[in-house]
Amino acid sequence: MKLISKTSFLNLLTGVICLFGSFGVKAQSPGIEVWLTKADKSVLFQKQKDTLTFQKVNNSISTIFVDESKTFQSMDGFGFTLTGGSATLINQMKADEKAALLKELFASDAANIGISYLRISIGASDLSDKVFTYDDLPEGQTDLKLTSFSLEPEEKDLIPVLKQILAINPNIKILGSPWTPPVWMKTNGNSKGGSLKPEFYDVYARYFVKYIQGMKKHGIRIDAITIQNEPLHPGNNPSLLMLPQEQANFIRKSLGPVFKSAKIDTKIILYDHNADRPDYPISILNDPEARKYVDGSAFHHYGGDISALTDVHNAHPDKNLYFTEQWIGSPGNFPGDLAWHTRQLIIGAPRNWSKNVLEWNLAADPKQNPHTEGGCTQCLGAVTIDQSEVIRNPAYYIIAHASKFVKPGSKRIASNISMSLPNVAFLTPNGKKVLIVLNDNQKAHTFNIGFKGKKVTYTLEGGSVATFIW
Repeated sequence: MKLISKTSFLNLLTGVICLFGSFGVKAQSPGIEVWLTKADKSVLFQKQKDTLTFQKVNNSISTIFVDESKTFQSMDGFGFTLTGGSATLINQMKADEKAALLKELFASDAANIGISYLRISIGASDLSDKVFTYDDLPEGQTDLKLTSFSLEPEEKDLIPVLKQILAINPNIKILGSPWTPPVWMKTNGNSKGGSLKPEFYDVYARYFVKYIQGMKKHGIRIDAITIQNEPLHPGNNPSLLMLPQEQANFIRKSLGPVFKSAKIDTKIILYDHNADRPDYPISILNDPEARKYVDGSAFHHYGGDISALTDVHNAHPDKNLYFTEQWIGSPGNFPGDLAWHTRQLIIGAPRNWSKNVLEWNLAADPKQNPHTEGGCTQCLGAVTIDQSEVIRNPAYYIIAHASKFVKPGSKRIASNISMSLPNVAFLTPNGKKVLIVLNDNQKAHTFNIGFKGKKVTYTLEGGSVATFIW
């Protein structure tokens, strides 16, 4: 009898295994990872022990169908505004505690939440400890050549913190927004209110250029700027009134041409205010000379309906949309904040074409300081920093449900809204599917997730949020 060789035996065995596979022994469906936050805070953004599996399910309960073949906008990221006050509080921490917090916030490994987008203020915001710009002068003086321009006010806290963040995540996108130009450029000579004088349009455009170039020298790339934070709210300190036609004129006559001449590739983003005035960005995008310099429009949600972003998209589908600010009032209302912000921002903004979602703001102390005189006194940070203690507040968990999994370059994909289950789905660059679901009801809800002809059944408690990854 002829003996079979070892190699032949192994080949035969492999063939038998393949043969059995052809008779119905199939690879198991990929497991579904679940991260959960409950409205009663008994579970706070925790990975669940049990892994779910898609199966052939035959039931009549509501189903969220996810379809990766239908794609929409690509995502730039999820994050916060790193205000001047936030940077000050973080920079005052002990070195090891600061390093640990920044890693938790910005690293993308298993133990951290992977923030991928930041907004910062160009000069002071109302959550800085004082009002300043980069070219402050004695009353009555002007600086047409910007010889007094200096980023020195940022070199103590903001720039060092940004450098530490970039060491953790070199690809993080940074958006800069001014609250006011230097007061000598304004009609009222005051940090609060007033308008930009037209004779200073070119000077102010060069101010933006010097800012972008100055930050680049520090190793910090500014991916985009908005022209003015909340241009229809001149009552903050600092602030500026900039009507739509004024913003259009500034872009067309000065900012766009000056950026082009200086070879600045930083994106120019319009508006940066509430969803109740989609006509503001649409009117500027209707201007052919202004629109050619514009990447897109930014929104807050203190007024109007989040669907207004779709109105702007429909009017100008070639231009991008961004969601750049929403605050949570101190002391916070965890169930209400979790539900509203998840529904309106994490789910609502991307479903209405936004490429990012940013909460306001990253950090404050236990008394919601620092802030300017006349600035926000009740803005609850995503984290409260009390010397060496860090308290994680509602915005931390709201953003984490997306930032940890929906990496830059992810695309929103189709998913239907089923019953009281607002949701949004994404396809990540490495092929993972991410579904974020809110049970927008007080009672527990059992539902299916449907994908490629199979389903999985899950029960989500009232007011709770779950992120599913497979």
